[in-house]
Amino acid sequence: MTAATKSYTAPLIAPPMKVIEEWIDYNGHMNMAFYNTVFDKAVDALFMDVGISEDYVTKELASVFTAEIHVTYAQELSLHDPIKVTCQLLDFDAKRIHMFLEMYHAKEGYLAATMEQIGIHVSMESRRSAVMPDWVLAELQALKEAHKDLPIKPQVGRVIGIPKKSAGATSA
Repeated sequence: MTAATKSYTAPLIAPPMKVIEEWIDYNGHMNMAFYNTVFDKAVDALFMDVGISEDYVTKELASVFTAEIHVTYAQELSLHDPIKVTCQLLDFDAKRIHMFLEMYHAKEGYLAATMEQIGIHVSMESRRSAVMPDWVLAELQALKEAHKDLPIKPQVGRVIGIPKKSAGATSA
């Protein structure tokens, strides 16, 4: 593995965004699909930081595909609300990247949503998982080192389901 070429902030901060009219649904807030859009743009920014950009796809004939995501919604975002997304690298191996993102109202500071994601490095020729180049692994190692002291948030590793009540409890 080669040495990383840059140093990283903890956490990474994605470029600022703002809720646009097309993202508002009939409930008067940002529709859940567009939380995914915002998180996707933030992941793209994280990947660009470590060198996985459109040029990477062309030159390396590889990319990172999303294998799984878990999104939690904490508080609404509305039209024109400014958005700040932080990105934390939790772990990686030769073919996978595990990250956690938090979406905040950039002015008021409240947590709006979180996303945990596993990305798989894929050969664009075979469309199968493939080992990342040493230089990408070195960048991810530097990013992981920068993020090692960040707290692991309670949403990481959450399982979806309806908790079972104890015997004798009544349903809601």
